[in-house]
Amino acid sequence: MPTDAAPTVLDPDAWRPLADAHAARADAFTAGHRERRSRHERHAIEDFLYEYYPTRPAQLRRWHPGAGVRLAPGPDGPAPHAGWRWYRTHDDGTVGLDVEAFLADRGEGVRFVADLVSRTAARPAATGCFGLHEWAMVYRQGEHRHPLPLRLGQDGTDAVVEAHRIRCTHIDAFRFFTPAAAPRNTLQPTRATQPALEQPGCLHANMDLYKWALKLGPLIPGELLLDAFDLARRIRVLDMRASPYDCTAYGLPPVEIDTPDGKAEYVAAQRAFAAESQAVRTRLLSAVATVSASRAR
Repeated sequence: MPTDAAPTVLDPDAWRPLADAHAARADAFTAGHRERRSRHERHAIEDFLYEYYPTRPAQLRRWHPGAGVRLAPGPDGPAPHAGWRWYRTHDDGTVGLDVEAFLADRGEGVRFVADLVSRTAARPAATGCFGLHEWAMVYRQGEHRHPLPLRLGQDGTDAVVEAHRIRCTHIDAFRFFTPAAAPRNTLQPTRATQPALEQPGCLHANMDLYKWALKLGPLIPGELLLDAFDLARRIRVLDMRASPYDCTAYGLPPVEIDTPDGKAEYVAAQRAFAAESQAVRTRLLSAVATVSASRAR
């Protein structure tokens, strides 16, 4: 529920450098993607961030100050946000997010995100899945999602799946399991059980923090959006390095989860990302704390 606290007002000398720095950081993150797109060139690892989480580089570079912050006008008039959806220009010329208008359109989604993220944050991180979800997505399957060779070949990949216990907690990974792999999962996640199963050791749940940041839109500051994107980008690299695919064409050595050393390497990275993701969850929840219960009536 919106608070009665006075908003923070930023002068142009304060908010313009923030907006410029945000755009520059976003441009650095998306430079490779934009260059490849101009050549109609695909990237089996990075394209995931723009297709599975449908977004555009231009969307990433748009800076939002976050709820409770107003931008003072400059000599050339009000902040450009004045023309953006869900923003309001006040009598003193300052521009800020109209939280009530945003929640009128997106309140249900805000409540869902806040509930899911808070439940996930409250659980311990489960490690030891070894990224086998990616292996289950190609198990006994002649055609694969990515145009990359399998590091161990199809028979070797199938043997790894059959030699391990699979316990995937994430519905949006599990739903891509092959028909032969799905019954091998000790859990059968559904959309309905998602809030009860998500946990911070899951790479896909942690990448999804970027999706939730996108859904929260202007409620959260731009820096947090880009931090969530950067986290997802780095987790995606681990996800593919530990997958059955051979990613050496992209200069990425494998994390050989079919070996003891590879398992140890994966778990160490998984734990580090779990800790980092919890910090991002805390920031997301803090950003929506004053609005997550709004319109529950």
